[in-house]
Amino acid sequence: MNAKIFQAEEMDWIEAPGHHSAFSKLLVNEGHGSKYFDFRISSYQPKGYCKTHTHEIAENIYYILKGTGIVEIEGVRHLVGPGKVIFVPPGVEHGIANTGFEDLIFIVAASPPQDMPRPE
Repeated sequence: MNAKIFQAEEMDWIEAPGHHSAFSKLLVNEGHGSKYFDFRISSYQPKGYCKTHTHEIAENIYYILKGTGIVEIEGVRHLVGPGKVIFVPPGVEHGIANTGFEDLIFIVAASPPQDMPRPE
């Protein structure tokens, strides 16, 4: 496998199933040759959200860059903003919503990548 360099601005924003006014750029995943990671940047518009869901095998890490929102983990809501890190193990129900007036922007890293949502 070869190393690759990507320009994020050239990638398309996609909206995966279960997401509403919530978009992601798939920066590195299986389509780029990664076997072990899914790495994306997400931008949720005001009132945008992802329904609560679980991943059977994937661990997720979120890092909030900009905006404010709520992360729901197993029915408990947590306020999040810039600098917050959220770790979600496999099988844990979670969702995220933008509660602010600007876009909620965050990085998502997940492993393994096969368990992450893709556009239909």
